[in-house]
Amino acid sequence: MSLGSSLSRGTCLTQLLLLVLVFASWTSSFVTSRSPKYIEVCISLLLCLEDRTMPKKAKPAGSGKEEGPVPCKQVKVEAAGGPSALNFDSPSSLFESLISPIKTETFFKEFWEQKPLLIQRDDPALATYYRSLFKLTDLKSLCSRGMYYGRDVNVCRCVNGKKKVLNKDGKAHFLQLRKDFDQKRATIQFHQPQRFKDELWRIQEKLECYFGSLVGSNVYITPAGSQGLPPHYDDVEVFILQLEGEKHWRLYHPTVPLAREYSVEAEERIGRPVHEFMLKPGDLLYFPRGTIHQADTPAGLAHSTHVTISTYQNNSWGDFLLDTISGLVFDTAKEDVELRAGIPRQLLLQVESTTVATRRLSGFLRMLADRLEGTKELLSSDMKKDFIMHRLPPYSAGDGAELSTPGGKLPRLDSVVRLQFKDHIVLTVLPDQDQSDEAQEKMVYIYHSLKNRRETHMMGNEEETESHGLRFPLSHLDALKQIWNSSTISVKDLKLTTDEERESLVLSLWTECLIQVV
Repeated sequence: MSLGSSLSRGTCLTQLLLLVLVFASWTSSFVTSRSPKYIEVCISLLLCLEDRTMPKKAKPAGSGKEEGPVPCKQVKVEAAGGPSALNFDSPSSLFESLISPIKTETFFKEFWEQKPLLIQRDDPALATYYRSLFKLTDLKSLCSRGMYYGRDVNVCRCVNGKKKVLNKDGKAHFLQLRKDFDQKRATIQFHQPQRFKDELWRIQEKLECYFGSLVGSNVYITPAGSQGLPPHYDDVEVFILQLEGEKHWRLYHPTVPLAREYSVEAEERIGRPVHEFMLKPGDLLYFPRGTIHQADTPAGLAHSTHVTISTYQNNSWGDFLLDTISGLVFDTAKEDVELRAGIPRQLLLQVESTTVATRRLSGFLRMLADRLEGTKELLSSDMKKDFIMHRLPPYSAGDGAELSTPGGKLPRLDSVVRLQFKDHIVLTVLPDQDQSDEAQEKMVYIYHSLKNRRETHMMGNEEETESHGLRFPLSHLDALKQIWNSSTISVKDLKLTTDEERESLVLSLWTECLIQVV
């Protein structure tokens, strides 16, 4: 695991000093508590060379929230004079403006994971904003940056209820895409456009904060009189934003509610649609995972472009239980000799579960449930780490450069500090990953996404994925919780044994841009 990618915004001398600091202060990529004096000297030199502050999240242009009628399964909203822009003040305000006029409480009580929601809007300003997110003509400039079939673009068409892929080999060229689009009536599917389109990055980064789950997207551009995909269901919660033209949608009852995998369904199996409608620019459609759906662009109309924003893949209670139970068993086995006792001979060779094995497992599960009940211990979680490692970095206006260098005042013992980018940080307890012996000591790990690469988001490039963060002894957990749970806190009030430990802790957090002095 790497502390971070190479710096891209500083002078050569600034970069050199920071590298000296990193190399001399940490023996591994995750920081333990070190002497604050040496760190302070190096950072002071760094700040003298370059006085800068951290990039700030973009401020919203405004909010066009409007009061609508009592929400129902299908909501139609008339334009309200002014522009209806999304509100980026906070993750919750962004989601509220995205599903406006439906209230968030109503959405999660009546629709989320339960049934589809169609919001049809007659709002020219919002339609214009939606069109700006992605257009057919954007493909020309994107192809010039080096897009490849399969990885970035799919060309396909639904033929006799099956998906026919029309991809070529290698790099995708706009003229060829346009030829297949016009002559073969093929749908162009563009994968994860938030890697290149800033406004989608801005939206999805906020939604990842709101849901606490990865949020991906795909754009589908379909010519008139054509359909790209056969009837199918997905393993994600889906939000459809109609960007260009119109699209005809049919939704069916799920055969597998809240499905855990993607599957194509035959027309004869799914029956008649329970919902059928047209989406126009500015409209939004939500449906839960497992909802069978198909969509086509009617003949005689212009092409259709929509973006599918999806989330909550492998984010169920079942996934969380699997993630939590392994650590719980590991910890309990250290204290309970029965869990360390061997299983009966030849148990693994049996073709059926034995009564003895079933009874013992049931007893162990009840014991684990009793141990878990009421505990306030911070449980280890690979789901936390996976989410933070693979999510988008914070949105920043301009070049979107990564947050590599701390800014503002240097924290000292008499400073008051506060956590920043809290939605991009997780705190977890794990066995020391630098120890290979059996008696691994537990450490507190802090993972953050400030230095994640936007260009690899949701692309499955594990070899290009790094984890960024810090590690501390377990004795620092209470002090870290103080910082997490307080709006501001005095460094000298942190629950640590010595002032040196207090100052070292905040200096380490500050060098990763996780706190600021107030």
